[in-house]
Amino acid sequence: MHPVLFHLGSILIPSYGAVTALGVLLALFLAQRTAHTTGLDPSKIWNLCIIALFAALAGSRLLLIALNWSALRLHPAWMLGLAMIHHPLLGAFGALAAAGAAGLYGRGQRLPLMSTADALAAPVALGMAFEQFGALLAGSGYGTETAVRWAVTYTDPLAALWSGAPLGVTLHPVQAYAALGLLTLSICLLLWLPYRRQPGDAVGLLLLGAGVAVYLTEFWRDSEGRGTLLGGALNGPQCAAILLVVAGGLVLLERKGPVEVRGFPPFRKERERMGHGELEGPEVKDEAAND
Repeated sequence: MHPVLFHLGSILIPSYGAVTALGVLLALFLAQRTAHTTGLDPSKIWNLCIIALFAALAGSRLLLIALNWSALRLHPAWMLGLAMIHHPLLGAFGALAAAGAAGLYGRGQRLPLMSTADALAAPVALGMAFEQFGALLAGSGYGTETAVRWAVTYTDPLAALWSGAPLGVTLHPVQAYAALGLLTLSICLLLWLPYRRQPGDAVGLLLLGAGVAVYLTEFWRDSEGRGTLLGGALNGPQCAAILLVVAGGLVLLERKGPVEVRGFPPFRKERERMGHGELEGPEVKDEAAND
């Protein structure tokens, strides 16, 4: 496969980073369309996505630095290679950092929680699909050994250096399995979004679909560094996938009362102003309808 997309003189452009960046850009533009569909301000959704993206990047790299601080103190030049390291733990921590930052921004802007999550569902699935395509090129999260006709073989030493992929071994292209599943999920969410039964249904399906995709594809993914539970019956990502499916099922439960949903919890000063009736705007009306 191709861990390096192309060279600019002596500078290497990694395939993983380039393809993931393309996916992020496409997801950002798609979020503008889904914001219109859900009746939200596209500029606020754009800002929320940018803030969440930077939080994810900063959070995952800071965690990597913290876990390897003793080695980095002895070899400061290794800092330059941190962007090449990929691991499920880093991805999970980055997702939590992104969710936290998005929640704070949404709270400050008084965006309706479920409608905002619905607007981000299809773009998130699209971004995840491109991330897996990039992982396929780089050798990150590689599959188990196989003899199927569509197997992939890594021969570039950088695939082994950056991602630990075994060289000269035919492997399941499990990253492609995951990418195709997530891309299909993104298309389905985009087409179904205007017809959702209640706010929150799109993000519920995202959680459910992504959980199923992760759980199933882990059976064809090499278990190196992914942890084991229940005597090896499950690994770390599969446990996270089960939690995603449960969360998605809870979100999809039919909610009684008005179809409008609450916004992100307001800050204390905003709650005080709400008591004096100073808040206005469509986003606040979403909250007031449920109060």
